[in-house]
Amino acid sequence: MDWLARAQDQSITHDGGVARHYSLRTGWSSSYPETTGYIVPTFIALAERTQSASMLERARRMLDWLVRIQFPEGGFQGGLVDALPRVPVTFNTGQILLGLAAGTAQFGADYAQAMHKAAAWLTETQDSDGCWRRHATPFAAQGEKAYETHVSWGLFEAARVAKDPRYADAALRNVEWALTKQATNGWFSDCCLSDPAHPLTHTIGYVLRGVNEAFSYSRDTKYLDAAQRTAAPLVAAQRPDGSLPGRLASDWQPAGNWVCLTGTVQIAHCWLQLFKWTGDTRFRDAAFSANRYVRRTVHLTGADGVRGGIKGSFPVDAQYGPYEFLNWAAKFFVDSNVLEKDVRDSMHVV
Repeated sequence: MDWLARAQDQSITHDGGVARHYSLRTGWSSSYPETTGYIVPTFIALAERTQSASMLERARRMLDWLVRIQFPEGGFQGGLVDALPRVPVTFNTGQILLGLAAGTAQFGADYAQAMHKAAAWLTETQDSDGCWRRHATPFAAQGEKAYETHVSWGLFEAARVAKDPRYADAALRNVEWALTKQATNGWFSDCCLSDPAHPLTHTIGYVLRGVNEAFSYSRDTKYLDAAQRTAAPLVAAQRPDGSLPGRLASDWQPAGNWVCLTGTVQIAHCWLQLFKWTGDTRFRDAAFSANRYVRRTVHLTGADGVRGGIKGSFPVDAQYGPYEFLNWAAKFFVDSNVLEKDVRDSMHVV
């Protein structure tokens, strides 16, 4: 959390957003709207746990900046805040919606209008089959994306806060569409930024979290079953040291000998959710092992950009965020370790 606070303070655009990364080559970056959006709920949740007024103040600074850069129709841009072209993008809007929903729940009306505008824009731009095709990011390969179930999670949160079933209906339509991409072995096609044949564990983590959240919202066990179809072979793909391959092929075999640290903690969080819902200890033990692996990669001393940060890849020069400490890696690391602590506390396990 201290690293994330420094990333907010050290962003080269100094706008209240969180720097996308710290690079060992070039230093701190400009702010990244997409991930600042879903960093907001982490700051609010940790503020509640620790009674930290400063964390709440930081969350408000992030939210105020996001409201300022929202397009009039409700969408948000892709890429860094200073990247071009500056156009509304479905995925980024869904991630920022997570922050706007959390901000509305915590702070009230100040962020409600922005939340409704973003959720309504996503609902209105969705195709009839549940897929979003009209506002793809210009910063990834074109084509349908199964991992946009992570957009659905944003709509579920908006539906909870606003008590508006239209948002949840749109979210469930997208998850239903995504499940048409799921094979019998749990594999999702069209589930990567650039290489659908060998998706990152990061984007697998996105699609799995979206399916998990569909179950969390609806309590329909078909989503729980679908999540387990993907989560169980990921357990089988885990290495003895707790890591997951950075990319996986359609038979769940490794497509690289490196680790995407972000994806590892995302999937660990999903496993912990599934353990809580099913009691299946395979998921718990795999999550504990995955989190432990990533914890061993964290520097507890050193320069501000390194201390407490999470690398994109291990080793640091591998394919995902090479030589970079990524803000969303830190966010998902915090979330997953907080959930692990809660699970351990509930079990009275140290």
